[in-house]
Amino acid sequence: MSEEKSSIGFGLGLIAGIIGGITAGILFAPCPGEEMRAKVKDTVCDLAEKYSPEVSDAKKQALESIDLLKYKLEKQYKKFSNMLKSKKLRRAKELEDINDYDFN
Repeated sequence: MSEEKSSIGFGLGLIAGIIGGITAGILFAPCPGEEMRAKVKDTVCDLAEKYSPEVSDAKKQALESIDLLKYKLEKQYKKFSNMLKSKKLRRAKELEDINDYDFN
């Protein structure tokens, strides 16, 4: 589980770093708007091409983690639901046994 957390943290840090770098580049650039937009577009396209496999892997890992968590939650929910049903059945049986001894 520790590796999963560190992988997710690394992925989020990577994305935050990319976004922060692009933002800083735009804010401190000495170029005119049209030229800057072209540079940003080229940079984003290059980054998308360069990190596409890593982003796909991170997405795949995130989806697998979500599926595993969903499975575990559903399993716990069913366990809890069955426990409540068994308690209700036990209580109903107790009440039935008590009513069997009613002498009216």
